[in-house]
Amino acid sequence: MDIVSLALQLILSLSILVVLHELGHYLPAKWFKTRVEKFYLFFDPYFSLFKKQIGDTEWGIGWIPFGGYVKISGMIDESMDKEQMKQPAQPWEFRSKKAWQRLIIMLGGVTVNFFLVY
Repeated sequence: MDIVSLALQLILSLSILVVLHELGHYLPAKWFKTRVEKFYLFFDPYFSLFKKQIGDTEWGIGWIPFGGYVKISGMIDESMDKEQMKQPAQPWEFRSKKAWQRLIIMLGGVTVNFFLVY
């Protein structure tokens, strides 16, 4: 096998793992009626290779092939988004959910990884 085919196999394998991991966050968030703004494979600074809006969620593929992410409404870095912290939490936001629900959403990806390994 040549190096290009090995690299493509590696990227495809890791992409499957990333998508499953991110689904581990996405599914509990949706079960708890939390708005998910974005679901991306790879990172998308400045532009995306593909994106499609389905309901409240933008599904896409970025152009930097490292990981992926799920952007959940109300899951903010308090040190970065001072303006949103001043607003009251909305019912569909992560920060308005009960502690046990937030924990399940955050641990969802790790839980999927655990079950994939064992």
